[in-house]
Amino acid sequence: MRIFDLDLQLIHDSIFLAINVFILFTLMSYLLFNPVRDMLNKRRERIQNDIETAAQNKDDAIALKAEYEAKLKEIDKEAEMILSEARRKALKREEEIVNEAKEEANRILERAHSEVVLEQKRAVDDMKKEMIRIASIMAGKVVAQSMDMEIQDTLIEETLKEMGDSTWQN
Repeated sequence: MRIFDLDLQLIHDSIFLAINVFILFTLMSYLLFNPVRDMLNKRRERIQNDIETAAQNKDDAIALKAEYEAKLKEIDKEAEMILSEARRKALKREEEIVNEAKEEANRILERAHSEVVLEQKRAVDDMKKEMIRIASIMAGKVVAQSMDMEIQDTLIEETLKEMGDSTWQN
């Protein structure tokens, strides 16, 4: 019987071929397609894990960068604080040195002034002694015959009072 130019052998071969293709497809699916699908799934999961790891690493790197920047700012602040402290100490030490120098200069001036005053007093005393000696010699020569010692001392004292201390200090 030939329907549409189909004979029994052709139908039999077609059915046999379809069954073989189905068996072959099932076998290939089991032997090849499933392992390939598994491999692709594993690869997809690995890629997804890599993407997640990369995103996590990126987040960690951003956090680490922010932490380092914060540390750098803190270090900059600390360095500035150390420098300002050093400047403050230097200014304080400078002020102390200047004050010590001024005090030393004042002590030297006071000592020099004291020495000048002492020298003036010595000079005045020396002048007084010399004047007394000269006045005694002169008075002794002038009144040597007519005066006694008491009158002579009185004359010397009066002379010194008339001359005054201001005369000796100038």
